[in-house]
Amino acid sequence: MKIDYFQALKHSQNALGAWILHGQEPLLEQNLLDQFRKHWQSQDIERQRYDIQNVSDWKQVFQALNSLSLFSQALAIEVHSHIKPDAQALKQLKLFIQDPQENTLVVVMPKQDSAGFKSSFFKTVEANGVVVSLHLPYEKDQQNVLELEAKKVGIQLEKSAWKWLLEHHEHNLLAAKNSLIRVSDTFPEHKNISIDELLNCLQDQSRYSIYDLSDALLKADFAQSVKIYQYLVATDEPMSLILWLLNKEMRLLMQIFEDPQSATQLGIWQNKVRMYQQAVQRFQPHSLLQWPALLLHVDLAIKGHNKQPAHLTVLQIIATLCGKPLFN
Repeated sequence: MKIDYFQALKHSQNALGAWILHGQEPLLEQNLLDQFRKHWQSQDIERQRYDIQNVSDWKQVFQALNSLSLFSQALAIEVHSHIKPDAQALKQLKLFIQDPQENTLVVVMPKQDSAGFKSSFFKTVEANGVVVSLHLPYEKDQQNVLELEAKKVGIQLEKSAWKWLLEHHEHNLLAAKNSLIRVSDTFPEHKNISIDELLNCLQDQSRYSIYDLSDALLKADFAQSVKIYQYLVATDEPMSLILWLLNKEMRLLMQIFEDPQSATQLGIWQNKVRMYQQAVQRFQPHSLLQWPALLLHVDLAIKGHNKQPAHLTVLQIIATLCGKPLFN
């Protein structure tokens, strides 16, 4: 069945079988996965994560589901990838869905075009599992999500301030959430936030934004990319937001590399399609295979699970995207 983000939040605590989460809203993805993980942890359910880099990697997923450890009665597997399973893996998926027992498979994928929804993978999960759209096209729903984030930091915004916040961040919910945290820290004594306070707090972001970093990376302007990145770090732009941008751009480039005609179907603005197509030409297939591992290193470093500082890995990614890798 198909459900939306809000319905998924309600059903995440009794989730079993196969789930697909698709979209390009990192805040919704983060919130939903956090809720899954809290439930799994509270029930002592073992969690494993797989970043699929090629079709054959799906074998590892179903091998894990078919061979629980001696200490686990249930298993929750997260799969992060834009690569759908092949025919052989689909057979394994159908067998799993018929008898998931106490196990859960959650597959996180980017935004899909019409062909993606018609694929055997999506049809199989939709018929026998759960497909969740991580996309909120309506401003009212976006505001509902952010109101919950504002409540977490003990503030509320005036009606006109909500509209300004969403437009300022071009409806990027993760960026808007991070701004709510910033305004709460800047005005700890204020509980009701107006546009004036938002302007006061967020005007220091006007020089460079993550979107400027995106343009510099696509143009392979290494010096400008490093300059913008250093500015974002100096102005306390959350590393999670920078990671979201890098992940988005790298996933898009990998998809275009696989299918050069897909650029217009991936939600890329028409005036940027040519930039992506030119950027893809800088890379060799073997280099793209390293990208998911680089992104995972940054994610682990941000969460304190990696000895290498996150900013060094981010610089490595920036250099790689500009065609100037720091390491062979």
